[in-house]
Amino acid sequence: MARRVSLAALLGVLLWTGLPGVPGGTEAFATRMAAAKAAAATAVEPASEPSGSGYREVVETPETFPDEGDLRATLRAATLMPNRGYTPIQVTVNNVGGQPRPVRLSIHSPHGRVTERSLQLGPRERVVTWLLMPADLQTGQLVMESPELPSASHGFYLDGYRGERVMVLGDVKAFEKATGLARVEQSEEPLVATRFVEPRTAPRELAAYSGYEAVMVAAPPDQVPDDVWAVLETFAVSGGKLVLGQPPNNPRLHFPLLKDAQAELSLYGFGSVRQFRGCRTESQGCGMSLWEDAARSPVMVAPAGPPPRWERNDLLRDGQVPLLASARAPVGRFLLLIFLFTLAVGPGGLMLARRKGPLAVLIAVPTLAALTCLGLVAWSVLVDGFAVHAARYSLTLLDRERSRAVTVGLNAWYANLAEESVRMPASSVLLAPQDPEDPPRSVDWTQGMVLRNSFLPSRTYREWGEIAVLPSRARLTARKGEGGVQVQNALGAPLQGGTLKLDGQLWVLPELAEGAEGQAVPHVTDDEPVGLVDEARKRFPGSVATMEAELDEGAFLARLGGRGFTPTAALDVALEDAVHLVRGQVEEGRR
Repeated sequence: MARRVSLAALLGVLLWTGLPGVPGGTEAFATRMAAAKAAAATAVEPASEPSGSGYREVVETPETFPDEGDLRATLRAATLMPNRGYTPIQVTVNNVGGQPRPVRLSIHSPHGRVTERSLQLGPRERVVTWLLMPADLQTGQLVMESPELPSASHGFYLDGYRGERVMVLGDVKAFEKATGLARVEQSEEPLVATRFVEPRTAPRELAAYSGYEAVMVAAPPDQVPDDVWAVLETFAVSGGKLVLGQPPNNPRLHFPLLKDAQAELSLYGFGSVRQFRGCRTESQGCGMSLWEDAARSPVMVAPAGPPPRWERNDLLRDGQVPLLASARAPVGRFLLLIFLFTLAVGPGGLMLARRKGPLAVLIAVPTLAALTCLGLVAWSVLVDGFAVHAARYSLTLLDRERSRAVTVGLNAWYANLAEESVRMPASSVLLAPQDPEDPPRSVDWTQGMVLRNSFLPSRTYREWGEIAVLPSRARLTARKGEGGVQVQNALGAPLQGGTLKLDGQLWVLPELAEGAEGQAVPHVTDDEPVGLVDEARKRFPGSVATMEAELDEGAFLARLGGRGFTPTAALDVALEDAVHLVRGQVEEGRR
C-alpha cells in the first residue's frame, strides 16, 4: 500500500512539473530527460571509442600510357593522400629498346606547380620510381618526356578520404591476418583507410612516409629490403608510428634503439615501434592497436601559415604571433613619417602659398613626396638590408653510437630579396604549413629534394618545418673529479646551459663557447627549466614531451645557440633568434 502511495505521489509530482504555466515545468522536464539521455549515451559510447569498424582499401588501378617509341609507362592512380607532407605517386617505366634513354617524369598541378624526377634507363630496363607531390594537391597531369620521342601524358585524381590513413607494406591477405580487420563497404565508416605497397619497390625517401598517421609492415621481414628497413627506422625515430605485423626474430637488427626487443609498444626516438605480439590473444585483436596508434599520431612540427584572406592582420593562422621581429612593419615610425608629411603638405603648403605663391607649392609638394619615398627606401635598405632574416628553433636527439642527429626543427624566414631554391637530402623532410600561400612552384626529387622558385618570396614572412636524420659527430664530454664535474662543449655551437645527470645527481651545465671547457655545478630545484619560448613551443605539439622526459643516468639536455642541425642551416642568413634543445648521452672524458 505504501509503495502504491509513493508511486502515485511521484506521478503527481511529474505531472505537476510537466503542466504548462508551472515555472520550469515542461521545459525543465524535457531538459532533464535530454540530459539523462545524453549521459546514458556518453556512458555507453565514450568519446575515445572509434565510430567505425574494419578497414577501407583505397584500390590503386594501374593505368598505362600510350606507347611512345621504346618507352612504356604505368601510373598507379587513385592513391590515398596523407593529411600533411607529400603524397608518393608510383610510376613504372620500361625501356623495351636496345639503347639507354634519359627520361623526365613530371606532374603538372593547378596554378603552374610542377613535381619532377629524372631517370636514366638502360637497355631493356624496367624501373619503379616515385614522385612525391605536396599533400595539399589532389589532382595533376603526369607527363613523360625523352629526347627524340613525343611526350605522353595522363591525368589522375587522388583519394582525399577523411580519417586515419595508413600505408601498408604487404598485401591484403597478410594485413587481414595480422590485424583481424575485415574490409567494410563504401557506405560504412572504417577504422582506418589503407594503401598497400609492394615492399620490394617501396619508396626510399623519408618524405614518402612522414605524412601518414602510421606505417605498417604486414609482409614477412625477409621480403623487405635492407634499404627499406633503414628508411622505416628513420621514419620511426623521427616521430612516426611504425607497426610490425610480423616482428623479426631479432628486431634490434633493424631498430637498434629498442630497449626491450620483445615489448609490444616501445618509444623510439620521437616516435614509436609496435610489434603485434600480445594483442593477438586479446578479444579486440591487433586492429584496435593499429587504430590507436594512427588516431594518436601527433604532429611533430606545425609551422604557422597566413590567416585567411578575409582576416588579414599582423597575426598568423589561429592568432599565432610571428617569430621574427623584422617581419613586422615598423608601423609607428611609418605613421610618424606620414604625419610629418601631412603637416608639411597641409598647413606647411598653405603657409608657403601665402608667402611665396602657388608656384612654390607646385614645386615643393612633389619634391617633398619624392624625399619621403626616398626616405622609405633608405630605411628599407639601411635597416632591413638585402639579407635573409631567420629565427631557428629545433629539438635534437643525439645518437652517439651511430654518429647521427635526429632533429625536428622550425624556421621562421623573412627575405628582402627572394631566395629561389633549397636542397634537402633523402633522409629529411621540408614541411610547409597546412594551407600554404604562394608555395614553391617546382620540386625536383632526382637526388634528394630540391625546391625551386618561390621557396622564400621577397618581402613575405614564411615558416617551414624540418624533420631530418643526418650524420653528426656532436657530443658533450664530461669527467668527474674532486672539484665536481668538468664538461667540454663539442656540440658544434655555443652552449647556453642545460642539465646533466651523472652518478644519480643532477648538474647544471655552464655557458660555454664551442670547444671550451667549464665546471658544472649541482642542480638547485629553483632553477628554471631548459625550454623554448611559448610561441615557438606551440609549433612542436608532438615532440616537446620527448625532450622533457626524465633524464636517465649519463644523459644530458642542453640548450644551444647557432644554426642547429637541420639541412637549411647551410643557408647564409641574418640570424635574429636561435634556440636548439639537444638531448643525448654524455661521453666520458679522459682524465
